[in-house]
Amino acid sequence: MSDDHPPSGQATKKSWASRLLQTFAAEPSCREDIVDMIQDAENRDVIDTGTKEMLEGVLDVAELKVRDIMVPRSQMITIDKSQSPQEFLPIVIDTQHSRYPVVSENKDHIEGILLAKDLIPYGFGMSEEPFSIECVMRPAVIIPESKRVDVLLKEFQSKRYHMAIVVDEYGGVSGLVTIEDVLEEIVGEIEDETDDEDSRANIRRVSASRYSVKALTPIDDFNDFFNSSFPDEEHDTVGGIVAQAFGHLPEIGESVEIGQYQFKVTAADRRRIQQLQVSKVSKLQHAAE
Repeated sequence: MSDDHPPSGQATKKSWASRLLQTFAAEPSCREDIVDMIQDAENRDVIDTGTKEMLEGVLDVAELKVRDIMVPRSQMITIDKSQSPQEFLPIVIDTQHSRYPVVSENKDHIEGILLAKDLIPYGFGMSEEPFSIECVMRPAVIIPESKRVDVLLKEFQSKRYHMAIVVDEYGGVSGLVTIEDVLEEIVGEIEDETDDEDSRANIRRVSASRYSVKALTPIDDFNDFFNSSFPDEEHDTVGGIVAQAFGHLPEIGESVEIGQYQFKVTAADRRRIQQLQVSKVSKLQHAAE
């Protein structure tokens, strides 16, 4: 084979690059010009739709602030520093996040970040030391709402942390943001190998008889999944029905039976229920009672 001819893959790469450079030959004067050029590149088959959306996502990130993409305070799943492993492990199992803010008193008092993987040595007897959340949790990174998202992404990369606690101008916690939140602004929703139809529908099976259900699950979706018949005249979500059954805003760990189902609160804040563990109550249980 002659050395004068590059491999076909290299030639294709050069061809793609030259076509892209040709598309952007005219110097853009504003963001709208760049967007138009990206659209033109797709129209001319220089890039595909996925690449176009990713490039547009990069442009969007450059204009976003952390407050635009953060998980709001009310939806933060936290672990209280005073909780024992027996109390917070159901939260970890049901929500399946990799990181949890550790709080004391309330969500304005962030003590650190607990990584779920750091619990493994204690669960398998690999650690000779007794469990102490103070020894396991990592320092929390605090950032302002006004921080630019592209700047935050660079910090995530350079400082190698994946979660930051967001505070407002008065120092109160307003939410949290993860590196996944930033990347999803660029590439779209990221689903891992544990995501399935049930989790996307707010309902996920965690054992043969238990389910993890988001409190914001519409009642119609719950009824369709469980073949139940909860009314939706007064409430739109499962959390609304459960809150009414309690008669007060329940704390984590409280449970209530409604019809054939037991609802246990696994995540909540001072304003609403966030996550529930649902199991069907057997006829034998009722007979025994």
